[in-house]
Amino acid sequence: MPTTFHEIPRKRPTTPLLDRANTPDGLRRLGEAELETLADELRLELLYTVGQTGGHFGAGLGVIELTIALHYVFDTPDDRLVWDVGHQAYPHKILTGRRERMATLRQKDGVAAFPRRSESEYDTFGVGHSSTSISAALGMAIAARLQNSDRKAIAVIGDGALTAGMAFEALNHAPEVNADMLVILNDNDMSISRNVGGLSNYLAKILSSRTYASMREGSKKVLSRLPGAWEIARRTEEYAKGMLVPGTLFEELGWNYIGPIDGHDLPTLIATLRNMRDLKGPQFLHVVTKKGKGFAPAEVDPIGYHAITKLEPVDAPAAAPKKAGGPKYSGVFGEWLCDMAAEDPRLVGITPAMKEGSDLVAFSERFPERYFDVAIAEQHAVTLAAGMACEGSKPVVAIYSTFLQRGYDQLVHDVAVQNLDVLFAIDRAGLVGEDGPTHAGSFDLSFLRCIPGMLVMTPSDENELRKMLTTGHLYNGPAAVRYPRGTGPNAAIEKTLEPIDIGKGIVRRQGSKVALLVFGVQLAEALKVAETLDATVVDMRFVKPLDEALVREIAGRHDLLVTVEENAIMGGAGGAVSEFLARENILKSMLHLGLPDLYVEHAKPAQMLAECGLDEAGIEASIRQRLQLFNL
Repeated sequence: MPTTFHEIPRKRPTTPLLDRANTPDGLRRLGEAELETLADELRLELLYTVGQTGGHFGAGLGVIELTIALHYVFDTPDDRLVWDVGHQAYPHKILTGRRERMATLRQKDGVAAFPRRSESEYDTFGVGHSSTSISAALGMAIAARLQNSDRKAIAVIGDGALTAGMAFEALNHAPEVNADMLVILNDNDMSISRNVGGLSNYLAKILSSRTYASMREGSKKVLSRLPGAWEIARRTEEYAKGMLVPGTLFEELGWNYIGPIDGHDLPTLIATLRNMRDLKGPQFLHVVTKKGKGFAPAEVDPIGYHAITKLEPVDAPAAAPKKAGGPKYSGVFGEWLCDMAAEDPRLVGITPAMKEGSDLVAFSERFPERYFDVAIAEQHAVTLAAGMACEGSKPVVAIYSTFLQRGYDQLVHDVAVQNLDVLFAIDRAGLVGEDGPTHAGSFDLSFLRCIPGMLVMTPSDENELRKMLTTGHLYNGPAAVRYPRGTGPNAAIEKTLEPIDIGKGIVRRQGSKVALLVFGVQLAEALKVAETLDATVVDMRFVKPLDEALVREIAGRHDLLVTVEENAIMGGAGGAVSEFLARENILKSMLHLGLPDLYVEHAKPAQMLAECGLDEAGIEASIRQRLQLFNL
């Protein structure tokens, strides 16, 4: 069994077997007796690597043995291996030729936080959002059949990701087309079954064996000639397996269910995968793993050790004291939610499996009867809120911008068309840093402002966030407040629960010639630029409804209008300003600053903002260039 480690190594560990297994070809040249030692070495390497860079590692520690077994048994990359979400894919990256580049993990121009097709031929499908693996692997299996290829398709999905409806849509479809594919359920929370041990491992070997499969198919041919006999036999087999293993649901959907087996028992994993490799039709293997396996602190606290920050070297000089910053925006939201819930008994809080990330912990403890975690099911979260609003509740859906994209149809059809009182607290808006484009909230202003009746607000600091949350809660209809990851400028926060005037911006600085119309947290940078250029700065606050009177007035006394937002320029808040001016036939020189028409790659947030020209230097340079171009 794997060794348990108690500390993250500060120096590169000695790993003679891993040195020979830098690629799956090298791995497959090892003897099976060497693989458990390799697992220990890979676990140490993962701990060391993430200690140098920071990042997700709890899930990766839990799939060390599974990763080794998959690459050992299957002919990757010809056989297609699809990881769901990708939090657990670091061991996969180490074993597929990227070990020496892992020091660049999540850094600009370095190894990505998630699998991506452009990075390696072993990354067969780019991921980041959960619950896509079964659909993708099914598509690959169907394509292989159409191409008369015998390559395999394997999806690895966690028990959390299996809560999403998309996963069940694919589980339902695969038997319909009798796809030759394997789904591996990585159950790392004991959420489906605790039936793990010697007996279940033995049964898995028997049920996945060619002998059992051939006997089953032979019996089917014989008994199918007798009216009703095969159906009786199939039911008998199903009920017998159901007494010993928890796979009845998957069997009913048409999958050949095997398991659960110990996901850290390499001999059993390899034997079972070999047995299942050439079985025809949809195959489902249930493995039980322990998140954080082999690292004692992560085994005790898998949530706290889901990811870690970079470890500083032991002999590093003392870091300069950090400048005082404000509270995290998510923390401001969490405090507001509790305060408003104490005032309004109609308020309910909903999250799709992001209690800690969205800071609903205190709310869940103080108001447990009004707290609803729906698991990874964003579409359901939105329509659940709609149903509650129909009956007089005031739902607040706390959701990351990138994940709200998954519930867009429900937002439009179930909430907005019916003009229901649902407030969307949209966290992680804009660029989020090292997790890259799959997690960036780049498009919410664009896809929200086109919805009739939608109130869309962009706070510029912590106090504005609190006021806008109150405004959205009291609004009669759907409302959204979008705010970024991390801390704000440390604005003084008023503890009252007072709304602001809807659709009204504020002039923060009076200047001449140039006016910056800012939507959101770039206000601080805009004010610095304005001091240099003697520009006017407007905190627009509302994307919808737009403060048209203020825009008209500002346009009348400035030569250049500059809109600033941390959202895609296409369809964004700047577009709303231009559309209004066009309708009013007001001809004005315009400059739209925001996210370009490309996916901004992972880097430090400050690097990403600089790349997009949204830091102080970039905003000033763009304005000076425009002024020079038009001789303004």
